[in-house]
Amino acid sequence: MKRQTKTVTKTERKTQSELMAARVALHPFLAGMTRTHLALLTDCAIAAHFEKGQTILRKGESAKGFYLIESGEVVLESGEESGEPVVVDTIGPGASLGLSWMFPPYVWRFTVRAVEHTDAIFFYGTTLREYCEKDHSLGYELLKRTSRVMLRRLQATRDRMLSILQELDTYENENEGKR
Repeated sequence: MKRQTKTVTKTERKTQSELMAARVALHPFLAGMTRTHLALLTDCAIAAHFEKGQTILRKGESAKGFYLIESGEVVLESGEESGEPVVVDTIGPGASLGLSWMFPPYVWRFTVRAVEHTDAIFFYGTTLREYCEKDHSLGYELLKRTSRVMLRRLQATRDRMLSILQELDTYENENEGKR
């Protein structure tokens, strides 16, 4: 049986490109960026879709880019190598996912799993890092946004650790008399 391939016309490519440009420009993470920066970002962008339960990023693997979540929900997990993974943070629409593309050695620090069908925009990190080297104002804008996310995630991780310690302390206190 002969396989048919769909030929994408120039008009269809232009329409797809315009739709992606609109999606990039409308994402809250990129609010306030210049048209030039948005055009560079759009050049690195493709649509991504994940089903419920699908692993999106795996700790220790190469960080090739980042995602902007448009719909759905994902969880950042840690500690799976020592038993059950612990949910560190939950990320939904309007958030960014995958900060490690920006920092050597470009390796994922968490495993990320979709907890429901999720639509996102993926940005190729290698190309984007090249753009940032050529246009430092683009790199600065992305670094400012990424830093805000990092601070929020550090706080979420701290809060989760304190919660686990409190649960452990409560458990030990409740079972102290049973020993």
